Amino acid sequence: MKINFGGFVPLSTVDWRGRAVCTVFFRGCPVRCYYCHNREIQTGEELREIDEIEDMIRQSRLAISGVIFSGGEATMQKEALMELARRCRKMNLAVGVQTNGVFPDTLKEMIDEGLLDLVHLDIKTRWEHYPRMLKVGDEAVSNIKRSLEICKKAHADGTLPEFQVVVTLFPGREEDVDVIAREANGAELVLQQGVWGSIPPLQFEDLKKIADKIKREVRIRTREDGEVIYDRNRITIAGSMVLTDINQARRK
Repeated sequence: MKINFGGFVPLSTVDWRGRAVCTVFFRGCPVRCYYCHNREIQTGEELREIDEIEDMIRQSRLAISGVIFSGGEATMQKEALMELARRCRKMNLAVGVQTNGVFPDTLKEMIDEGLLDLVHLDIKTRWEHYPRMLKVGDEAVSNIKRSLEICKKAHADGTLPEFQVVVTLFPGREEDVDVIAREANGAELVLQQGVWGSIPPLQFEDLKKIADKIKREVRIRTREDGEVIYDRNRITIAGSMVLTDINQARRK
């Protein structure tokens, strides 16, 4: 069996909070996000044997406790992804997927087989804006909605231990969060600073104001401040430290 291979990071401490992991990138994606940081692997072909990718993961085994499958879009290659996840399970590694949600059947089958510990589901914007912004049709939007419901249900019943909805935000898209937060009720919500070209990125204080409006706990990710848990002016660093302002956090 082969995969359309996009790349490999043998050790990452940022792709899964609290774990050291390796990251396997799959080539190919049906969505065209203008800000994609992996644009070069959205298309093209580099076929590799599954055994070769397993060997890469095995060589990282002593330093890691899990594997993240990303892309491109990993769930687009269902059979290869599921086989690699099974092999990771045999190595006693946790398995996570970063996905745009366009292939819900892959997620469902992996959850049903007990192959997933974490899903990062990227919801790009409110549903009605997907066709114009990301050049996808109504079927793709319906599939993303289904992926969200599958993961919410699995997380609620304990068959998916960790589930995050990730929203990458740029100036002018702030109002999307209120809608997405309602759709993502029951999931951990991440507000991620979007960085692209010459567009001035939103800063921590901007994301904090957005979080204040939706009145729920979120994770805020920025290049300047890393990731914090924020809930109505309470900031938690690394799951242990409660502060009242980001300047205090920076001094720490």
